[in-house]
Amino acid sequence: MRLRAGMGAMTFMGLGLLLVASGVTAAELQEPQSGKPEDKGRWTHYGGDAGGSRFATAEQIAPDNVSDLIPAWTYRSGDVSHGEKGRRKSKFEATPILFEGRLYFSTPFSRVIALDPASGAELWTFDPEIDLEEHYSESLVTRGVAAWRDPQAQADAGCAVRIFFASQDARLHALDAASGRPCPGFASGGPVDLKQGVGKVEIGEYEVTSPPTVSGPVVVVGSAQGDNRRVEVEWGTVRAYDLRSGRLRWSFNPVPKRPGDPGWDAWEPDSARRTGAANAWSTFAADPERGLVFIPTGSAAPDFYGGERPGDNRYANSIVALRAEDGSLAWHFQVVHHDLWDYDIAAQPLLTTLQREGKTVPVVVANTKMGHVFVLHRESGKPVWPVEERSVPSSGVEGEKASPTQPFPSLPWLHDELKSPNDVFALSDEDRQACLKMIEGFRYEGRFTPPSLQGSIFWPGNVGGVNWGGAAVDPAQGIMVTNVNQLAFLVTLIPREDYRRRAQQARRERLSLQFTAQEGTPYGMSRRPFLAPSGVPCTPPPWGKTVALDLNQGKILWEIPSGFVKDLAQHPKAREFGSPTLGGPMITASGLVFVSGGKDERLHALDLSSGRQLWSAPLPGGGQATPMSYLHEGRQYIVIAAGGHEGLGTTLSDHLVAFALPEDDNQP
Repeated sequence: MRLRAGMGAMTFMGLGLLLVASGVTAAELQEPQSGKPEDKGRWTHYGGDAGGSRFATAEQIAPDNVSDLIPAWTYRSGDVSHGEKGRRKSKFEATPILFEGRLYFSTPFSRVIALDPASGAELWTFDPEIDLEEHYSESLVTRGVAAWRDPQAQADAGCAVRIFFASQDARLHALDAASGRPCPGFASGGPVDLKQGVGKVEIGEYEVTSPPTVSGPVVVVGSAQGDNRRVEVEWGTVRAYDLRSGRLRWSFNPVPKRPGDPGWDAWEPDSARRTGAANAWSTFAADPERGLVFIPTGSAAPDFYGGERPGDNRYANSIVALRAEDGSLAWHFQVVHHDLWDYDIAAQPLLTTLQREGKTVPVVVANTKMGHVFVLHRESGKPVWPVEERSVPSSGVEGEKASPTQPFPSLPWLHDELKSPNDVFALSDEDRQACLKMIEGFRYEGRFTPPSLQGSIFWPGNVGGVNWGGAAVDPAQGIMVTNVNQLAFLVTLIPREDYRRRAQQARRERLSLQFTAQEGTPYGMSRRPFLAPSGVPCTPPPWGKTVALDLNQGKILWEIPSGFVKDLAQHPKAREFGSPTLGGPMITASGLVFVSGGKDERLHALDLSSGRQLWSAPLPGGGQATPMSYLHEGRQYIVIAAGGHEGLGTTLSDHLVAFALPEDDNQP
C-alpha cells in the first residue's frame, strides 16, 4: 500500500509535518518500434522500456558537453493545487513517454496531454473530469501513461495507436493517440470502472496513481489505497483488460478469497476472506519475449498489526510473476514475511541481464524500502545473488506473531546502519535534548524491530530506502543507480480502549502525531517521523543519497548525498547532509546519470563512473519525478516534471521542462 497523503511524507525546516474478444498474435509481444532512424533515442514506456531500465540510448549529451545544456522549452499545464477550493495539494510525479514522434504525459489533475517533442507545443488534451474536491488519500497525483500500436489496424486508422491511462478516481481509459478522443470500441466507448469487483470501496481511498502496463495481449493495472483504516479494506486485485475491446481477460488477487485461489493453503480461511490490500500501487515491468509481467505488491491490511492475518501472508510484499496471456502464476518471491512496517515494494521491478560464470543471465531486480536489493532469475524467481533467512526480533504484543526470520540478500545494504538511536544528530543542544526525550523507553533492535505498545523506532522508515522513483541500470556494465532515503519513524500501537482518548489528547496539545484506527484489530496506531522541533531529522545524515551498485561484482561503486535542503543551504556541511528524495535516476549510454528529487529543486548530471557532479540547473518547482530522454530530429532532450510535491514541501508548480545542447552544438 502507498503512504496515504499526509501519512509519513515529511517536510522540515519550518515547513511542518505531513502525516503520504480479440486475438493478439505472438508477434505483438515485441517492443513497439517507430521505424524511424532515431528509434535508438526512444523512451516508449514510463521506465524507458518495458523492463524499467531508465536507460537512454542517445549519446549526444555526454560528459564532455553536458555543462553546455540549456533550457530548450517549457510547457505549463495549469494543473497545480496549493490546497485552495477544497482540493488537496498536488504532486507532479509524472514521466512522459515518447511514442511515434509525440510526447504523452499525465498531470496531477488526471489530464492526459500530447506535446510536440521539438517545441513542447500542445497537440491535444484529454480531461476525464475527476472530482478535484474529493478527499483522495493520495493527494492529487498521477505518474504517467502507456502506449500501444495495433498491428492489425491500418496505420492512419482511428485508435491505431492507443494511449492507456488510469485516472486517479480508478477508471481505465483508452485514447486515440492522434486526437486524444476515447476509443469507441474500448469498453463501449467509455472507461472501465476499476472500483467494481474489489470488495466494498470507500470513495477517495481506492485510486490508481501509476501508469498501466501493456504486456502481451492485455493492459494490466493495479491500485493505490489509503493505509491502516481497517482489516476489511478494498482488495488488492491486479486486472488485465483486452487491448482492443476493454474486456476483462484475467485477474489476480494477492490475498486469496476462496478455495482454489493461488495461496489459499497459506492463509487461514476467515482471515483470507476478511483481509484486504496487498495491492500493487507502483509500476509493473514486462518481459515481452517470455510473456511475463512482474507485479510489485504491498502489505496486507493493516500495515502495523498482523494478528488478524497470521502467517507469512503469501504474495503480499512480493515480486509476483504472472503470464500475460492468462494471468496464471509463474513464480513469486517474498521480500518481507508478515509485514509490520509498511514495507511495500514501492519501486518498479527492474529487468536486466548479468554475467554469471561466463553466462548471460536474465534477471529481475527488486529494490526495497529496507534498502535491500534482491536479484532474481527472470524465469524461475530463484535468487541469482544468494539470500539467507536470518532471525529477527519477536513482537511481544499480545495477539501478534511476527515472522521469526526475514530474507536478507548477500548484496551490500544500500541503507546506512544505525548502531544506537541515542547517537542523535542535532544542530543545537535544544534539538538534541528533544530528540533524546522523544525516544525515551522506545524499542530499537535494528532492522525489523516490530511495532510495540511502548513505541518502536523504524530504521529504515516507511519512506526509505528505495521508493517509487526506482532505479536505473546501464545494461552493458551492469551498474545500477538509485536514490535511497534515510529517515527514521516512530510507531506506537495503542490499545483500542485507549485509542480515542490518546488521539483527542494529541489534537488538543497539537502534537505532531498521525493516528490511524486499524479497525478490526485490538490496536490503533500513532506515528511520526523522528524529527527535532526545528524539523531537522534526529538521525545522522545524509538523509538521502544516490548510490551506484555493480550488480555483476556485488559491490557499491560510489555513493553521494542527494541534493541538499534549501533551508540549510548556508550551513557549511549542507551538501554533506543530502536531502530526502522522491523521484528516480536516469542513465544515458554516454555515461551520465540525471537525477533530481531533493528539496534543493535542481536537476543534476553525474558521472556514472565516479558520481562526480558535472552539471546542475535550478528548476521552477520541485523535481519530484524521474527524468527521461529522447532523440528527435537529431537533437537529444532531457525532460523532467518540475511541479513539486506537497508531501516533501517543495515548490508546487505545473512545469514540464526540457533541456538540450545549443543547436549549433548538435551539428556534425
